[in-house]
Amino acid sequence: MSRKSDAAEIIPVPLAESLSERYLSYALSTIMARSLPDVRDGLKPVHRRLLYAMRQLRLDPRSGFKKCARVVGDVIGKYHPHGEAAVYDAMVRLAQDFAVRYPLVDGQGNFGNVDGDGAAAMRYTEARLTEVAEALLEGIDQDTVDFRDTYDGEESEPVVLPAAFPNLLANGASGIAVGMATSIPPHNAHELCDAALHLIKKPNARIETLVEMVPGPDLPTGGILVESREAVIEAYRTGRGAFRVRAKWQVEKIGHGQYQIVVTELPYQVPKARLIEKVADLMAAKKVPWLADIVDESAEDIRIVLVPRSRSVKAEALMESLFRVSEFEVRVPLNLNVLDADNTPRVMSLRDALQAFLDHRREVLLRRSKYRLDQIERRLEILNGYLVAYLNIDEVIRIIREEDEPKSVMMKRWDLTDVQAEAILNMRLRNLRKLEEIEIHSELSDLTDERKTLKALLKNEKAQWQRISEEIRDVRTRFGKETELGARRTEIGEAPTAEIVPLEAMVEREPVTVICSEKGWIRAARGHLADDAEVKFKEGDRLRWRLHAQSTDKLLVFATNGRFYTITCDRLPGGRGFGEPLRLMIELGNEHDLVALMVYRPKQRLLVAATDGRGFLVDTDEVTAQKRGGKQVLNVAAGVEAVVCVPGEGDRVAVVGDNHKLLVFNADELPVMTRGRGVMLQKYKDGGLSDARVFAIEDGVSCRQGSRVRTFTRDELEDWVGKRGNAGRLAPKGFSKQNRFL
Repeated sequence: MSRKSDAAEIIPVPLAESLSERYLSYALSTIMARSLPDVRDGLKPVHRRLLYAMRQLRLDPRSGFKKCARVVGDVIGKYHPHGEAAVYDAMVRLAQDFAVRYPLVDGQGNFGNVDGDGAAAMRYTEARLTEVAEALLEGIDQDTVDFRDTYDGEESEPVVLPAAFPNLLANGASGIAVGMATSIPPHNAHELCDAALHLIKKPNARIETLVEMVPGPDLPTGGILVESREAVIEAYRTGRGAFRVRAKWQVEKIGHGQYQIVVTELPYQVPKARLIEKVADLMAAKKVPWLADIVDESAEDIRIVLVPRSRSVKAEALMESLFRVSEFEVRVPLNLNVLDADNTPRVMSLRDALQAFLDHRREVLLRRSKYRLDQIERRLEILNGYLVAYLNIDEVIRIIREEDEPKSVMMKRWDLTDVQAEAILNMRLRNLRKLEEIEIHSELSDLTDERKTLKALLKNEKAQWQRISEEIRDVRTRFGKETELGARRTEIGEAPTAEIVPLEAMVEREPVTVICSEKGWIRAARGHLADDAEVKFKEGDRLRWRLHAQSTDKLLVFATNGRFYTITCDRLPGGRGFGEPLRLMIELGNEHDLVALMVYRPKQRLLVAATDGRGFLVDTDEVTAQKRGGKQVLNVAAGVEAVVCVPGEGDRVAVVGDNHKLLVFNADELPVMTRGRGVMLQKYKDGGLSDARVFAIEDGVSCRQGSRVRTFTRDELEDWVGKRGNAGRLAPKGFSKQNRFL
């Protein structure tokens, strides 16, 4: 019977529909309950639950500390049913003054450091709330926000905090949800309060005006903001962008004309130890040749000493080179993606985020005022009942002593409410003195005046915004720039110019000999080796190219796929070993081979040609590549390979095919191109192009025949002169049997 009923409850659902429904539920849960902060209090659920649990434990700034394990236990047991490690990590971050601009947790013990070291276990650390967290929780018992049941229904938790402090922008947030992410850098609370006050006066304030008050992020670790004003304005207008932040440094003179650079502040979220390790790796790879040493002399404050290689090195140029290749400069992203008051994720501008904070403060003010008004009404009701009792004290005592139901008798006798009668019955005898009556009249008068003020406030929107302005000014005073916590840390600097430091200035110039083997293993030996100097290779390998160059030179590599690749001599391995495969330094597949290797010289020309006999002239400035994938210059069809890349200076071109036919024509017949298949140099029935040279006719063209070099002069080449694209004639006697020029 039960099996039939179970089968009847099974409903067939398409798999795609079921998967999409479940994935949507997961995505919504991630977005709303884990990754995106609420625009009103700037907190994610785990942070909000942490602060509320600590408040319930009475861990205010003036109380003693409690073990973090106790706090985490309460959070995961009552409010946040997740792993203790995740909750403790969130708590640790709220206590780190180098990660959070205005810490919400006051930690005692090891809570990690800027080197990237983790915090001690939660059984060893203690915590309590800070004054900023207290401002976020201020008024939570006055019906200012909604509460909801916890996951097990045994407790209740706030949906959002009252948030008298502009926490979203002041402390920032980051998180990755499903299909969306958020990244908000910290800002200065004093500046945010100024902008909020201006927005109250002028709700349609321009972004440019708000940026005058909030010129950029104010990061916990300081640094220098070097983003242009236009980029900052655009980022705050759209809610998306990035801010360039650099380390703060200064020059220290150490005598005898020498100096050292001291870095005192690092960009946001850059671990010091990892940064120093990376710079050391760059020094080993000769990427920062101006830097001789990097020393960490930090104690409580950051102090990283950079030692230049010589006193002739300019400090500005050295730091500029470090900014380009290391995390001494970072881009702090801005993606102001938050949950609005309706729990809808959207990207906000700076003005939208500030306005949402102000709207929330107005909602808190109205709810707090109504709550207080209800309390006053109830208290006035009780006080009026007390006055009746004092005026008829003897009769009240008689009724209480003699009547079986004194409450109902008093209500009927003096037209009292149930609340008033209950208050009279609960009144202590010590309150029957004459002085108490005077105090009741005084309290009654004060509460009546306060009720009048609150009712006027609830009816007057202008008065409401005036009250909110007073509260924001109070926050600005408590956490403003005059305080140690609120003083601006990130300096607003000028955007750097786009001046490019030349490679020659970055790399120490010294002579090198570039050696590349037949199998493509390349290295750079110090100095210019003689042509007969012995060079060792792997077994079965031998020399293919030997080039004299400088360490600051670039090398051009041409391959059979028609692509040019560019590498710098300073990146080549040293000459002591066998080197490294060149094709691993560039993106060259095993199906292609090397054609030419040469030192780049600006404003020169090259002749490039393929086996189908097509080619053209190209300027060297057009073939340099910035990426490992190289730059396509000579387009080759299927079954065709690039085979020639030689200097293009001269007035004649000599071409020889696999068929041993030679053709000489004027260099003027060749076009200068930047990319393409080119024009036909020589026609073939069988085979294809073997080699080509551009030469001066007065010097002739040479080839190697055995161990002898043979040069063919103008007169000897006269019978082979023709038009470009001809087939040519069989090469003269004594020409290379391998169909190669020298």
